[in-house]
Amino acid sequence: MKKYGVMQLIGCLALLLAGCSDNKPKVIPVNTMKKVVWDMMKADELFARERLKDSTMQKKREDIRLYEQVFSIHHITREQFYHSYRYYEAHPVQLKELLDSVESLSTKEQQQLSKKRAIP
Repeated sequence: MKKYGVMQLIGCLALLLAGCSDNKPKVIPVNTMKKVVWDMMKADELFARERLKDSTMQKKREDIRLYEQVFSIHHITREQFYHSYRYYEAHPVQLKELLDSVESLSTKEQQQLSKKRAIP
């Protein structure tokens, strides 16, 4: 009878812990997040350039469509991105790691583009 009581207690605790867990999206790892942030930055640049050519783009909110494309490419939701972004903002050490990773990715991409341009 005592063994049954312990098993019942363990079962109740497991259910309690499962019920207390939050359903918030998990934080996107730095290696994935850096690619998403870099693509978001490129989407912003594209939007800024296009807006200079067509002033009606601002009314269309084309930037939101571009962001949604980035989320789709990386198989994440808007909620996952912003949850993760807020996490990184609240954790300066991880944010620095993320930003350094984005900068490194940018440098690497620029070097690859330079090499392609240099080839005759």
